[in-house]
Amino acid sequence: MPETRLFNFVVQQDILWYNRKNGRTMEGNVMNDSLSELDRKEQEPAAPARDRGQRAPSARNRPPQIGLSALSLAVSIIALIVAGAALFLVLRGNQEPEVPPDAEEPITFRFGDMVLEPIDGMPLNPYDADAFALDEKGRVTYEANGRRAKAGIDVSTHQKEIDWPAVAADGIDFAMLRLGHRGYSQGGLFLDETFEKNLQGALDAGLEAGVYFFSQAITPEEAEEEADYVLEVLDGRALAFPVAFDWEPITGDEARTDGLDGETMTRCAAAFCKRIEDAGYRPAVYFNQTQGYLRYDLRELTDYELWLAEYGAVPDFYYHFDLWQYSHTGRVDGIQGDVDLDLAFYSYHG
Repeated sequence: MPETRLFNFVVQQDILWYNRKNGRTMEGNVMNDSLSELDRKEQEPAAPARDRGQRAPSARNRPPQIGLSALSLAVSIIALIVAGAALFLVLRGNQEPEVPPDAEEPITFRFGDMVLEPIDGMPLNPYDADAFALDEKGRVTYEANGRRAKAGIDVSTHQKEIDWPAVAADGIDFAMLRLGHRGYSQGGLFLDETFEKNLQGALDAGLEAGVYFFSQAITPEEAEEEADYVLEVLDGRALAFPVAFDWEPITGDEARTDGLDGETMTRCAAAFCKRIEDAGYRPAVYFNQTQGYLRYDLRELTDYELWLAEYGAVPDFYYHFDLWQYSHTGRVDGIQGDVDLDLAFYSYHG
């Protein structure tokens, strides 16, 4: 075979192998097509020369640019979160620790050398201390918002004969009259010797009247017995002021009531008042500060009128009351010797 033909044959075979390897097919003149392809490659601009020894990175050795960028972003975000948390902890540590608010001090008041806490649900003293005053006779007055408390007295056989018109002329508006009492030794029931005369004399003089019973009851049943006795004596007569339960301890002598507890006292007062109320009268309970603070449970008696005994120019009893006995050494025309003086505050609470 001539050398020229042999050369062409070899070139054609090489080109055919190349195209098969790369998925190409050959049509027409293989030689011409192959030469045309070689011509185009020769006409393409040459790649810039590389330094000796520098190798072009293969596809296998090229760094994954997108993967590295995402990883860098994630690391940056995590670093920011950690730094923010650290800053928060530092700032929080520099703040003053929160101090819990002090617990509110309980409301208290004093009675003698004792400190007492108010009874829940018990109405408080509503009266303005600045509205109390003394008149020219040394009697306490109370006037607020154009209304005046009524002035009164409470009397018994101890005051003996009373000139009721003189009492009325001396500025007295009402009288609380002792109707009777229970004996502290044997427990009998007795009528006050001056009651009927005092009731008639007070009403005839134009005074308003109420009554009280000096109790020595030791059970609620005895208190009901006392109420029934009062109702029998009154026999339906109308009264402008209340019918009061007056339980007092006996001093200087032995008494059947010695040692009676406050719970029983409260039950006795409530039993008496319920009986009086059921008969159509206004019941009341008389007490001093010691009884009001330490003996009676006044919450059980708030449905009834409360008559406080506290001597002075201004009452500081903590709780509500309707009548106030402010002196046991008062002086009133028509009465020989000392007499108890009272104020009634009815016009201030309906």
